[in-house]
This record gives sequence, structure tokens and C-alpha cells, in this order.
Amino acid sequence: MIARSMQRNGLILAAFAVVATLLVMLTARLTAEPIAREQQRELLQVLNQLIPPQAHDNDLYASCRLIDDPALAASPTPMYLATQNGEPTAAAFEVVAPNGYSGGIRLLVAINWDNTVAGVRTLKHQETPGLGDKIERRKSDWITSFNGMTVTGPDDQRWAVQRDGGVFDQFTGATITPRAVVQAVARTVSKFKRNKDQWLQQTTACGGQSS
Repeated sequence: MIARSMQRNGLILAAFAVVATLLVMLTARLTAEPIAREQQRELLQVLNQLIPPQAHDNDLYASCRLIDDPALAASPTPMYLATQNGEPTAAAFEVVAPNGYSGGIRLLVAINWDNTVAGVRTLKHQETPGLGDKIERRKSDWITSFNGMTVTGPDDQRWAVQRDGGVFDQFTGATITPRAVVQAVARTVSKFKRNKDQWLQQTTACGGQSS
């Protein structure tokens, strides 16, 4: 009798577990598309801040292609190409600064076709609140200090925080974070200068289809 009761209770618990798992899976499927749409909307908003509509006449999101370069990110990373009358005017890259204080810092780096920085924004990070989070535009204007700059060569010493002899401010109590961002942006600009014509021919679209 006791054995049957335990078996019945076990079956009930197992049924509840199955139902709960199915509900979680269903919820995930129902919310995945709206979340993806919201992420796309937020990304487009940032893209249009860095590459304003008057600088291009194409759909930046639809013009995305994947760039496989470990210096930018560990896996193939999106490049959003801006064009006007069919000619490239700028490109924006989702890159990762791997050496942040609390891990990788995901950035959006926009570069004009003349190799000057159009703008940089922080997309995701886990840096210390009140210290490293000054890389966020809503917390500080520090991230705008890249605007208009370019990398003149591998010995361009401006591309460092002031403590390291460069021109970029460091944060009080948080030098590692801005140093990581400066290095990542400098790498991206340098890579862009060397490879932009080759990347322009890249045909692997971000959706995984050849364009």
C-alpha cells in the first residue's frame, strides 16, 4: 500500500516536472521573437546615432555582413555597412574588449570611410557600478572622446589612457576598464584601415545567407 502511494506520488511529481518543462519551452518560443525584435530596434537606434540617416541611403541592418577576425571578437562579428548612391560611407562593428575588469565589454564601433571614428557605444558590460560603468553614454560622455580620431600607425601613442602616456582620461579607481576600451577601439580602427576594401567584398550576410 505504501509502495503504491509512493509510486503514485512519484508519477504525479514526474508529470508536474514534464508540464513545467513544456511551459518553460513554450514561453521561451513565444518570447524569443519579440525579444529579438526589441534587440534589433535598440541596435538600430544606436546605429543611427553613430551613423546618422543623412550619411547613408541604405538599410544598415539589412546590409550587415559577418567579419571573421579574432582581433575584433572571438567569433565572426557583424559589420553594418553604410552606403550612399552605392558608395561606402562608413561601417559599424560589434567588437569585444576581452580584458575588461569584470570580463568582456561588447562595443559598437562606427568608422567613417576616411578612417576616422564616427562614434563608439557600449552595448554590454559587467564593469563595477559607479566606476567602470562610466563607459556607458548615459553615465558619462567619456565614450564620445573617440569621435573624429584615427590611428596614424602602430606607434600612435595617443591611443592609451593618460596614465600610460596617451590622451584618454582614465576613471578614478578604474583604469583597467577605459584601457580595455581604448585598446579595442584602436585595434578596430587599425584593422579597418588595412582590410576595409577586402571586407567590402565579404558576402556572408549576418543571417547566414550569402548576399
